Amino acid sequence: MTALTRSGHPDGDDTQLRPVPWRRMAGVTWRQHRYPLAGVAVLLGGLAVWLWIIGRPLHRAWTAAAACHPAAASACQALIGSFNAAATSNVMSDKGPGGVLLQVLPALIGAFAGAPVLAREMEAGTFRYAWTQGFGRWRWALAKLVLLAVALAALTAAFGVLVSWYFQPYGGPQDLYRNSSFGDLFSLREVTFPAWTLAAFTIGVLAGMLIRRVVPAIAATLTASAGLAVATAGLLREHYLTPLVTSNPAPPSTLWIISQWWTRDGRFVFGSPPFSLINQFCSAPPPGRSKNPPFGTFAQCLAPHGYTQWTSYQPPSRFWPFQWIEGGWLLALSVLLIAAAIWLVRRRAA
Repeated sequence: MTALTRSGHPDGDDTQLRPVPWRRMAGVTWRQHRYPLAGVAVLLGGLAVWLWIIGRPLHRAWTAAAACHPAAASACQALIGSFNAAATSNVMSDKGPGGVLLQVLPALIGAFAGAPVLAREMEAGTFRYAWTQGFGRWRWALAKLVLLAVALAALTAAFGVLVSWYFQPYGGPQDLYRNSSFGDLFSLREVTFPAWTLAAFTIGVLAGMLIRRVVPAIAATLTASAGLAVATAGLLREHYLTPLVTSNPAPPSTLWIISQWWTRDGRFVFGSPPFSLINQFCSAPPPGRSKNPPFGTFAQCLAPHGYTQWTSYQPPSRFWPFQWIEGGWLLALSVLLIAAAIWLVRRRAA
């Protein structure tokens, strides 16, 4: 008796099987992953309701204060005071509980919705059955990853719009422009929030394909996503566009200050003035100032002695260009990670 065998070459399976329509593959993907997607939707929905509840009083106070004229009137001052009291809440600051929770959301979604997509199939061995159903390896992986990525991007983009609405009364993009060790609130807008979610999701997918165990892949995804966010906020983001430089001793508070240094006769002398120099030239406070002037007034004391303070900064007008730059390279990274995962799937022996 002659036994029939099938080629074990990874690409051979795809060429010998009759392809299943993409429409059916989308249905299978939905049935397999509807619960993780529903969990993400419920989580974002709950957070959206919470943001709406705490944001409406803030918007009402902002609208009332902005519409009151003249601003110097006692009634208007009372309204402005009410708005300031609501706006100074630390719940949604970059280190407040709400801000921290939103900043770790992409990593959590990537770990618990992305890492198990392929890792669970590999760990349980169910991928062998799926590859015999006429899907083909690369089409099977592509259908899963692209459809899930699009769904997650749509959900998080909608949530990012709500985050932007919440911060609207704070006066402009500069309030989400500052750094923090968590990647800061810059990453919560409708461009970068879905981009970071996609990046974390694809990191989880690739980690699951490499490790082939769900729990270790989740841990690896959380670590890699957190490391990427911290590196981006602390090292990469400030260099998207060449910083501008000014010698204004009192730059506007809306600027993102990158660095400051001092020169004398056109040459660098120090990053910050030493206390000995401050005591020598700034012992008397500037006119109209208190006995202990703030650090910003030191430039006024040292300027007559030939010292010039320089500030490197990013202006608020670059907020949205930075959003699109960051969203663009995160999208490119996500595409590369999906391609790498599909390549590993095709090389995986059944």
